[in-house]
Amino acid sequence: MGTPIGHTAIEAVYRREAGRVLATLIRLVGDFELAEEGAQDAFEAALAHWPTTGVPSNPRAWLVNTGRHKAIDRLRRRITLRGKLKALGAETVVTHDSDAGLEDIEDDRLRLIFTCCHPALALEARVALTLRVVCGLPTAAIARIFLVAEETMAQRLVRAKAKIREAGIPYVVPGRELLAERLAGVLAVAYLVFTEGYAPSAGDVTTRPELCAEAIRLARLLDQLLPGETEIAGLLALMLLHAARLDGRSDGAGELLLLEEQDRSGWDQAAIAEGKALVERALSQPRHIGPYGVQGAIAALHADAPSFAETDWPQIAGLYQVLLRLQPSPVVELNAAAALSMVEGPARALQLVDALAATGALDAYWPLHAARADLLHRLGRAAEAQAAYARALPLVRLDAERRLLERRMSQATT
Repeated sequence: MGTPIGHTAIEAVYRREAGRVLATLIRLVGDFELAEEGAQDAFEAALAHWPTTGVPSNPRAWLVNTGRHKAIDRLRRRITLRGKLKALGAETVVTHDSDAGLEDIEDDRLRLIFTCCHPALALEARVALTLRVVCGLPTAAIARIFLVAEETMAQRLVRAKAKIREAGIPYVVPGRELLAERLAGVLAVAYLVFTEGYAPSAGDVTTRPELCAEAIRLARLLDQLLPGETEIAGLLALMLLHAARLDGRSDGAGELLLLEEQDRSGWDQAAIAEGKALVERALSQPRHIGPYGVQGAIAALHADAPSFAETDWPQIAGLYQVLLRLQPSPVVELNAAAALSMVEGPARALQLVDALAATGALDAYWPLHAARADLLHRLGRAAEAQAAYARALPLVRLDAERRLLERRMSQATT
């Protein structure tokens, strides 16, 4: 045992280990709900004991063992069948004093991701469930990502867990012959985890670097499993190129900065170089170019530009047209219009944004109204720009985003 510590240090262990502990407990107890209860009990026990005893030499193993015993205790209160307890591996103990078995614990997260992304589940359920049980995002945050009510998302998560249990979906990394069909959901999960870190949907922080790092780690693991998959390379490139700009997204006071306001000298050049090399891999097979590879190429062009004004906007606008063919969606249409405005001017872009707004598909999506406000401001239509910003502000969840919009709104008065 170590030196007695306070709750802050225990919270740091929680942020670092919660996902891994839960993944291992799900393998050991074979049930999502029971594992989640065991993990919660384990961290409550840590809060009770570690301030006095100190953090164990292997806190992850301590938490896994404690959580497994707590889960077994809960099960004993529910059933008395000895066979069920035996199935839980009640005599198996994860060592406290060495790193033996930790590689298996790491692998548990990959197993869990593929379990959550099983094709028996709807794609949205796969993504939502993995965000909840692998990454520990609150249900409310996941609901905001999917633009649904929290209660609706909670019901979807319950149904997804029940589906895994009732269908007997195995807790394994599938064989190579099955990996391709499972890959789309896994990549979507990794990217949504990264997005939640790059632009959090809740809380009072402008970024969550630990989530970005976790998403990149997952993508690297996938790249090791399937090194020839161009979309894995594309996704990893996209995340690395965005992560290179992570520190530049806000100033010293925690205020969000637009791309044109960022200090490019502070961008991570090593991450940019790796990302650009991965883009080349992602685009090396023309018949297998996918949406992530195209988005990675767009990010690489932004990273290469000496300044916002010197960005290769024609090529970016062209790549967005390719992306629209590969992955048509209202959000991609909005981004394509924004890029086009830098090539053909705001008038043509505003026509496209107004047409998109008329469909109602992004009515609750504040970036649509903010983009429209910016275009109106550039056209000198100040009153209409103010109205568009006023439409966007009630839809914003984060204080930093609200302050950014208020700043932009004050600049659009004339």
